[in-house]
Amino acid sequence: MTNKIALITGASRGLGTALAKALAPTHHIVAVARTVGGLEELDDAITQAGGTATLAPMDITKPDAMAQLCRSIHDRWGGIALWVHTAIHAAPLTPVAHMDAKDWTNSVAGNVTPLGHLIPYIAPLLGRDGQAVFFDDPAAAQMYHGAYGASKAAQITLARAWAAESAKSGPKVHVLTPAPMPTATRARFHPGEDRTALTHPDAEAARLLQLLD
Repeated sequence: MTNKIALITGASRGLGTALAKALAPTHHIVAVARTVGGLEELDDAITQAGGTATLAPMDITKPDAMAQLCRSIHDRWGGIALWVHTAIHAAPLTPVAHMDAKDWTNSVAGNVTPLGHLIPYIAPLLGRDGQAVFFDDPAAAQMYHGAYGASKAAQITLARAWAAESAKSGPKVHVLTPAPMPTATRARFHPGEDRTALTHPDAEAARLLQLLD
C-alpha cells in the first residue's frame, strides 16, 4: 500500500471529522457516515491539505452495506492500518422511568448492534498489526442519560472484551476518553453551556492520536 488506510466510522462531524483530517497527512481516509454534505466538506478539507479520501455515504446499522464496504476495502487495498469508531446515537435526556421505547430501540440499534457486525467484519482487515479505537464517555453514567448511557456502556464493554482477547495476538484495541468538546452531540445534552471552555475537536484529535502505538 502506498498509503496506510484509516477507516473512520462516523466521519462527517465532530471528533470523527477532526480525526480524519489529523490522519490524512499519513493515511488514505475511508470516511463513513450517513450525512453526505458533511462527508463532502471533509473531502474538500482533506484534498486542500494534500491528502486523499474515499467517501462511503453508508449507514452502519445496515449489515449488508457494511459487509460490502469491507469486501471492497479488502479487494482494493488488502487491509487497513487503523479503524476509528466515532459514530454515536444520542437519545434525548429523560428519566429512565419515562424513557420512550423508540429512543431505547434506536440507541441499541445505533450504538450496540452495529459493533456486533463491524468487529467481525473489520478485524480481518486489521490483521495482527492494525489498531482499532473506541471512545468512552464517563458522563454517560449520569442521571437522565439512561438510553444513551446504557447503550454506550454496552458498546465499550464489547470494545474492552475485544481488547483483552486480542492483547497478545493483535490487533491493538484502544478505548480512549476524550475531553469535553463543543460537538453537536454535547450541545444536545448541555444546551446553553459555555462552549469556549471546551476543547476544540482538532486539538483533542491531535492529543488522542498521540496515545496510539
